[in-house]
Amino acid sequence: MLKLNSELRAQAREALQGNWVMAAVAALIYSAIVSATSYLPLVGTLLVGLPVAYGFTILMFSVIKGIDLGILFEGFKDYSRIMGTVVLVFIYTFLWSLLLIIPGIIKHYSYAMTPYILKEEPEMKNNAAIEKSMVMMDGNKMKLFMLDLSFIGWAILCLFTFGIGFFVLQPYMQVSHAAFYEDLKAQQ
Repeated sequence: MLKLNSELRAQAREALQGNWVMAAVAALIYSAIVSATSYLPLVGTLLVGLPVAYGFTILMFSVIKGIDLGILFEGFKDYSRIMGTVVLVFIYTFLWSLLLIIPGIIKHYSYAMTPYILKEEPEMKNNAAIEKSMVMMDGNKMKLFMLDLSFIGWAILCLFTFGIGFFVLQPYMQVSHAAFYEDLKAQQ
């Protein structure tokens, strides 16, 4: 039986205890890089934005073990494998979204564990990591969706801080996703 969302959020808060400032700084750096790459939409996103997004996910995954800001740029170490997989996830999600929005959202949740799988299984690439994510998420997509939905109140509160609160909320959500992955992995 998977943990309750409240337990996953509590695990994330515990992991972030003493690391909130470092996580917020990482979120600020990540946001600044992603904003800067938006000026070169396709090239900037492909060459820099996607590897840094992967690095941010892995950095928040490592919060459970201890933060090292250098991990933020880990997507560049194995660039072709990471990029190939991330681009495939984007293409697949986009194609499913063409059917209507709902199938795209469902597939987004099917592929949600792909970055963690890429990190933990460096020999796995492209479709193999995506397929493993789909198997892991079979029957668990709604659980992750509900976890994301549980942050809506916090997101609304962040709007009142003119977006500054998102630098704290973003790591909180990502570490909760990492806790979800760890729990899911333990169940399988």
